[in-house]
Parts: sequence; C-alpha cells; structure tokens
Amino acid sequence: MISGLLEKLRVPFVKVQDSRETSFSKSWLQIILVTSVGVTALIWGVRELKWLQPWEFRVYDQMLRSRPAQAPDRRILLVKITDEDLKREKWTLSDRKINQLLKKIESYQPRIVGLYLFQPEHKNLAANLQNQDNIISTCLFSSLGRDEMPPPPNFPIDNVGFSDVVADHENDQILRRSLLFANSTDKKCTTSFAFGALIAINYLEKQGIEYHFTKKGDFQLGKILFPRLEANSGGYQHLDADGYQILLNYRHPNSLADQVTLSQVLSGGLNSNLVKDRLVIIGITAANLPPGGFYTPYSTLPDQPARMPALFIHAQIASQLISTVLDGRSLIWYWPDWAEFIWVWGWSLLGSVLAWRWQNPLLLLVVVGTTLLVLIGICVALFFQAGWVPLVPSGLALVISSISVIGYISYQNQRQTQVIILQVEKQQEAIAQLNVLLEDKTALPDSYLDFATPIDSPEIKSGDLLLSGRYKISKTLGAGGFGRTYLAQDTQRPGNPICVVKKLMPARQDTRFLQVARRLFNSEAEILESLGKHHQIPELLAYFEDDQEFYLVQEYIEGHTLSEELPPGQKVQNESFVMEMLKQVLEVLGFVHQHRVIHRDIKPTNIIRCAEDNRLVLIDFGAVKLMQPPSSEQTELATVAIGTRGYAPPEQFAGHPRLCSDIYALGMIGIQALTGISPQELHPDPETGNVMWRQTAPVSEELAAILDKMVCYHFSDRYQSAAAVLQDLKRMCSPGD
Repeated sequence: MISGLLEKLRVPFVKVQDSRETSFSKSWLQIILVTSVGVTALIWGVRELKWLQPWEFRVYDQMLRSRPAQAPDRRILLVKITDEDLKREKWTLSDRKINQLLKKIESYQPRIVGLYLFQPEHKNLAANLQNQDNIISTCLFSSLGRDEMPPPPNFPIDNVGFSDVVADHENDQILRRSLLFANSTDKKCTTSFAFGALIAINYLEKQGIEYHFTKKGDFQLGKILFPRLEANSGGYQHLDADGYQILLNYRHPNSLADQVTLSQVLSGGLNSNLVKDRLVIIGITAANLPPGGFYTPYSTLPDQPARMPALFIHAQIASQLISTVLDGRSLIWYWPDWAEFIWVWGWSLLGSVLAWRWQNPLLLLVVVGTTLLVLIGICVALFFQAGWVPLVPSGLALVISSISVIGYISYQNQRQTQVIILQVEKQQEAIAQLNVLLEDKTALPDSYLDFATPIDSPEIKSGDLLLSGRYKISKTLGAGGFGRTYLAQDTQRPGNPICVVKKLMPARQDTRFLQVARRLFNSEAEILESLGKHHQIPELLAYFEDDQEFYLVQEYIEGHTLSEELPPGQKVQNESFVMEMLKQVLEVLGFVHQHRVIHRDIKPTNIIRCAEDNRLVLIDFGAVKLMQPPSSEQTELATVAIGTRGYAPPEQFAGHPRLCSDIYALGMIGIQALTGISPQELHPDPETGNVMWRQTAPVSEELAAILDKMVCYHFSDRYQSAAAVLQDLKRMCSPGD
C-alpha cells in the first residue's frame, strides 16, 4: 500500500488558470452583458404588457407641466360664454343672440370664426352674414351609448368639424392626443375634419398655406409634416391609433390666448385689435352644459379646474397646428422602438458597469442615485426640446441592473468566502497534523531529523525541460534550503508572458508527512486562487506536484519591494508616505480578512510596488511554509508559527495567529518607515510589553495613536479589523467631518 502511494506521488498533476486579465475581462464583460440584456428584455416585456404605461404617463404629464410657459397665441381670440352670461340670458341662447354676437365680431374683420356650440334648437345660425363661408361649426359623432349631434342645418358640411377627442380611457382618462381626422358612418355628422384642425386649416388657407396628404398618407400643412401616432409611439403601447392622431403639444392654460366673454362683446367693450385678422373661437365654458370638459395633464394644478372646457381643447389643437407652421414650434417627437430599446439597454449597461465598479452598497447607492438624477435631467432637457424619451424604463433598467450585479457579486463573494473558509479549516487541520508529525521524531531515521541538511534537489537550469510541459525557467530569483523561486516563461500562452514559479520542497519525504503536506498545499493553493482575484494580490496561474515537490505559478509583478524604500537607518519617510502605504495595504488586508485568511508574514520584502501603476501588491502568503523547517529569520518555534521576528506579534509565535496579527505587522512597517529603525532593534515597555518608539521620530499625535493601537502587545487591545484602521486614517485626513 505504501509503495502504491509513493508511486502515485511520482505522477505529476497540474491545475492551470487563465491569466487574470483574460479571465477577469471575460468574466466582468459576460456578467455585465448578460445582466444588461436580461434586465432590458425583462423591462421591455413588462412594458409590452402596459404595466409601465401609467408611470410613463405621470412622468410625461409632470414634464409637460414643468415646461416654461410660452407667450399667449396672439392669433387666437377666445369668446367664452360663461355661467354669468347664461344667467343673464336665462340659460338659453337663441339664434338671434348668437347671430347678434357673430355680427358684432364680423364688424371687426376676423379671418376665421369657429362656432363651438351644441344647441339643437339652433336652426338659423349665421343668417344674413356677409362672410358666412368664414364661419366653422361643429357636430358630434355617435358612439356607444350616445347619439350623434348633427351640425346646424344651414351649415354646409365643408364648414363643419367634429368635436370628438380621444382620451386615455384605459388609464386615467387624461387627454394627451389630438384627433385631427376620422371617418364616420353617421348620417348627418359626416365630416372627416376635427373642429380644431379645420379652423386651423382654414385660417392658414387665408394666408396661402395649403394642406395635403403624402403618398404614405401623412398629413402635411405647408412644408410641415405631422407624423401620425402609431400603436407603440412614445410611451404608448398597443395604442388604438384609428383616425389620424398626434400628440397634443399643450400651451399652459394660463397663457393660451386672449379671452373675452359674451357680455363684453355685446356691451361694446371689445378692443377691435383683438379680433382683426384673427381666429375667433366662440364656445360655452359653463361646466354644467355640453360639451363639458376633459381631464388634461394640467388638471392636478391647484389653480386649474379639474376639467378643461372643450372650447380650450380645440383652441389648443388649432394653436398647435398654426404655431408649428408659422412659428416653427416643435412637435413632440419620439424615437422608434429599436432606438428606445437601445436607449434602455444603454442605461441597463451603465447600471451594470457602475455596480461592478463600485461594489460597496452605500457608495453604489450614492453613485446610482446621482446617475439617476443625471438621467432625469437628460430626459427633462430633451422634453424641453419637445423630445419624449423613455424615463421610467431607463431608470428601472439602471436600478435593477445595478441591484442585480451587486447581488450577483455579493452572492459570488459569499460563495467564495464559504469555499475559502472551508479551505482554511482544512488548512488548520493539516497544520495541526504537521505539528504532530514534526514533533514525533521517534519513528523516523536520523536522516529525516537533520533539518539543517537540505534535501538533495538540484536547481533547475535555464534551458532545461519545461516544468509541467509549459513553464520555461529564465533565472533564479531566490533560493533557500527547502525552496526556490524562479522567473519563467509560459510557453502555452500568447506572447510567452513572464510568471513566477515557486518550488516548495517538503521537510520530510515519509508517506504520512507527504500526505498531510499535500492537503496543506492544495488548500493553500485554493485559497490563493480565490484571493488572486484582487488586483493587489498576484494571481495564482497554476499549481502542481511533480516528483514529491510542489509548485506554485503566480503572476509576475514587475517592480521593487518596499524594503528598498525603507533601508534601515538610512532614510526616514514622511507621514504622507506612511499614511498612503498603510491605506493601500489595509485595502488588500480588508479583502483578505473578509475571507477569514491570515497572511502571517507581513513585512517589507513581501510588499511589492508595481512599476506599472505604483500600487502596492501583497505577496508570499505562507501557510505552505509549514512544510519546511524554520529559516534563520523565523522563530525557532515555527513548527506552528510563520512570521518574521520584529514584525510578527507574540500570539503568532505562540501558534495562535489572528486577523489582527497582520495589523500588528503592518503597524511595525509604518513605525519602521517613520523612524528608520528595524523592528528587531526596538524595545518593549517592560510593564506593558508595547513597543517604545515615539521618542525616536517626530510624528503627529493622531498618526502615533493609530500606530500604537495597531501594535499593542495584547491582541485584544489592537484594532480588530483593517476597516477600523482605515476609518481612523480617513478621519485623520478629514478632521472637519
């Protein structure tokens, strides 16, 4: 059985990872793309079901109300027949009274007169007027539960426009659209023109501007094309787009047009300049008489009636057509479906990227909230230019995508943490077994007990056979009695990139020791593989065993170790350097400690400053060192402990390292940077055991207090997390906060 195990050890195994740049790029791109497309498809499906339509309409109405008010349309005069007027006339309007009104107005030479009245008893309106052709009347189509209301009998059908409008009945009954043309099967109300459209067309015809329909059936007035609403135009989904409809571009009700009452006109109190060459629209505004009023986006304003009189609705339609043609006033435009889909997907993509970039939930909340405000600002700015682009779907896409990505990241981190915790438990179990084996020397030959004699393992020369069939050794970076570090080329990756190969030789070669060492090696490698996803930790590219020797292949970080910046007794760094160094290392320690992993050997030679971007990289995680006897710089009690004298705290040398043990070591590096004195040369306070160092260097009280708390002799008196140290450092940088 033993021979079989030994034979198995001679069969090399290897686990190789892709490069961090490639795998990370694929990973984050895949997650972002899949999330953004999935969320966009979900929102688009919900939108198709009309579930978002009420929200979109509310936003639309709010933006409509928020627009700056335009000047009143001076081409239009509204003659209102109010409740007071009707009281004076005893609630009846005879033909004689209306004709008297029309004759009075005609004397002031209007261009067109629109008569918006529904009185069945009117049989002889506009009789004996010289310009009767300039007067437009109205009728009402029949509909479910309502008979048609015919036009006055003495009006030709060419001078009649229908009064019907199209409100959003399935939502909130608010009127947002203009119905310009429609066909009817009624016997008397047979016109195809809406009243508001007909009076505008006639007004413009007097100015030589004609209307026609294009080959595609689009309505054109002069040079202006009025595209009709389709089933999915703007925020509408599956709209009943029968007839010819456009979005009604309201003027604010308070600045629609000049207005006078019936009594003012008949009493002679009307300024002729308000009528001459204008479009005069006459109609009842009394709420209790037909044709009544309609809900509009302005109905919620406190200074507006709940329902806008129908007279004003048709005046809005006429004003929109006239001002668009004569003033170049913009029509409300919108994108086609494919453009809106891309727009929503773009914000979903942005939400995914933001969540990937800012993974802290509170920070992400601020960033996404700010981005949402930017989105609202863009949509409002476009709406002020008459553009209706999707805000609600875009905002939902942004928020849901960011939540989805941060949720996925949290889930993956939680899973990764659980995996690492499991590996740490296996690691601790292997460490305990190694301790037992290292202490039990009775069953081994003397040759296994002499730790001062290295195992005969020749150094790999440049040009020798490839390790694991792919790693070509370039040179030796470092060597010890029981391990070596090489610079190598990965011959199986494009460009043969450089990597670092660490060869670890177990202290003993007996079967039991190798079995435990292998478990320790595998668990350590799995931990390094997960931790290597952090940009301040070298990525583990591969790990394998060959001929009872263990190999780790890691990303090569070009740069220099922090020890070159901290030569003992030669150079003292300033507080800014120390604080920045502490912050960078604490950031990565926070990530490591979050996964319940202890580095165990924080020291300047295990911190590399990357030449490419000046970041500090933490290297040489060291539980696998337990496979080897202690070196000269490690404690003699290192059967359990790993660490370097001066940097490692007391509990670590006692075999009980904690997360705050790494904080102690980092604090000693900070003290070394400020004082220029190696930690081994500093002496403890005989009463407290704390390191005495303040007298050796000028330092601010705030930073000194932080360092003192980092290097307290007893672990319970120290900072218990890297985040707590970072918080105090940031508070020190921002004393006003």
